[in-house]
Amino acid sequence: MGKKIAKFIGCIFGILILIVVVYVLYVMLSYTRLEDHLALTSDAPGDSQVVRQAIESDSDREFCIITANIGFGAYDQEFDFFMDGGTMSWAQSRERVEENVRGMSEAIVGYEPDFLFLQEVDTDGTRSYHVDEYELVRQEFPSFETVYAQNYDSAFLFWPLYQPHGRNEAGLVTLSMYDIAAAERRSLPISDSFSKFLDLDRCYSISKIACENGRELVLFNVHLSAYGVDASIQQAQREMLYGDMVAEYEKGNYVIVGGDFNHDMTGDSGVRYGNQVQAVESWAKPFDFDSVPEGFTVGARALAEAGEFDMAATCRDAGRPYDGTNDRWVLDAFIYSDNVEVLEYETVDLDFAYSDHNPVRMVFRLLGVGSAHEASVQR
Repeated sequence: MGKKIAKFIGCIFGILILIVVVYVLYVMLSYTRLEDHLALTSDAPGDSQVVRQAIESDSDREFCIITANIGFGAYDQEFDFFMDGGTMSWAQSRERVEENVRGMSEAIVGYEPDFLFLQEVDTDGTRSYHVDEYELVRQEFPSFETVYAQNYDSAFLFWPLYQPHGRNEAGLVTLSMYDIAAAERRSLPISDSFSKFLDLDRCYSISKIACENGRELVLFNVHLSAYGVDASIQQAQREMLYGDMVAEYEKGNYVIVGGDFNHDMTGDSGVRYGNQVQAVESWAKPFDFDSVPEGFTVGARALAEAGEFDMAATCRDAGRPYDGTNDRWVLDAFIYSDNVEVLEYETVDLDFAYSDHNPVRMVFRLLGVGSAHEASVQR
């Protein structure tokens, strides 16, 4: 009798091991990355409005650009995330996903942006109840031309066991009130270790908008790797991004880079917001400001160094629901070339009502041909 029980238990363990091996093989064999230098197609405005073809040669024209990580429609104040120390893996409901995406969109619409960067926009995800958030965003911004760049397409993840994260597709969305003449997806360097199967297919998108003065406004929508990645990978990502930024700048183009940098973009968020975790080695590390190419400014850092950054944080700790005391950081920001004059720069303080990120808003002018004016930041 004892031998039969032992044999039965052995068979059960053998089956479980086989299931695990088959699943690991499935994850590894299904893994793929999109090619680099992938041309992207823009989608016309949903309301059939004809967007403006080129930016007018008017030195007094002011533009508004906003960046926001929408957290796949899940991260309202009640949400925590299992990978950050919480318990939740999915949004609380399909209805909540739609409410959060619409709520964030309506808050942004009120600022009348000309350009908009969004990150963590699910197109088909277990975690977001298969809501096509890209189409939902297009409904909320019907007068904008849009470009979608995929940066996440995971195999079905069976973790956590009580609520498997599932299979998810997501990306970056760039919206413009002007015609996007060309758009491209750049594949960022990522880890070669097993962690790549759990991380995003990191990338940034480049969207080019013609100006009547012969230049282009070049918009970079980014979502860099987080603190857990090897420093050499982070450096390689920055160097690749900087290379494209500088190449456009040397052509005389206007360059604006915005998004979720997954680093402290003031360098002192821990002290600034009284965080419990303040160590440099912890979440999140200060950005390598010394590596920023000449001719470019990190907006949040410039204000912090001038003693003028007195605004809300852009990201909160998602290890627990938000109650106003969570650790907070400035992870979302704009970097811009010195032929872009910044007039206003601020966090749009939504108190993390719809995402674990608050949007960042910047108002700017494009300086004239041949101008050597040094960009300024004012509040």
